[in-house]
Amino acid sequence: MGKNKLERFAENLTFENLFQVPYEQIKDEDFHLKGKWKEEYFKNNNPLVLELGCGKGEYTVGLARKYKDRNFIGIDIKGARLWRGCKTAVQENLSNVAFIRTHIQMLNSFFGKDEVDQIWITFCDPQPKNENRRLTCPRFLDLYSKVLAPNAVLHLKTDSKELFDYTYQTLQQQGHGILFATDDLYADTATEDAEKIQTFYEKMFLDEGKKITYIRFTLNKEGK
Repeated sequence: MGKNKLERFAENLTFENLFQVPYEQIKDEDFHLKGKWKEEYFKNNNPLVLELGCGKGEYTVGLARKYKDRNFIGIDIKGARLWRGCKTAVQENLSNVAFIRTHIQMLNSFFGKDEVDQIWITFCDPQPKNENRRLTCPRFLDLYSKVLAPNAVLHLKTDSKELFDYTYQTLQQQGHGILFATDDLYADTATEDAEKIQTFYEKMFLDEGKKITYIRFTLNKEGK
């Protein structure tokens, strides 16, 4: 393991905005802030927004800068990546952002029923060979529905046309609500500012001439 990675792991232990819970512990016992993030951690009743597979937390931090009246939590399993987002949030005194190091499938251990108001999925691994691991496959959508508030909005932003098409078809087949979709985000004038926050990798994709796709949708929690 590289020296820089070890140093980041060590500094991660000092961040009050980063929560790291061993799998062995969380699989048997829910996290103590489950159902209480707004009142006990953020100390307000503002909407709670998650970014899943947040990587370095660029999008999470970008949203937190832009919307001071919302609470943001970035989730990823890679501690060395999360270090960047945590450190930036500390340096900028962003009190409306936190991070959790865990697997996304453990979402129900960290958040209660109807606790989450919005979810962002930005440039996740499209998993071309394993449909069941795609973050917009039916099993993950069902997982999200357990923590999302009624009429909560989800966002998928990706450079993968295959994942975009798969998600669109899955949402249609499952009877979920597609609010807006475009296969070329930056050519569409109907998008909002939050959707055009750019991460390092997104800028790289754009420089390579790739089109960025985007879907905004809701889940039919009744399963109709």
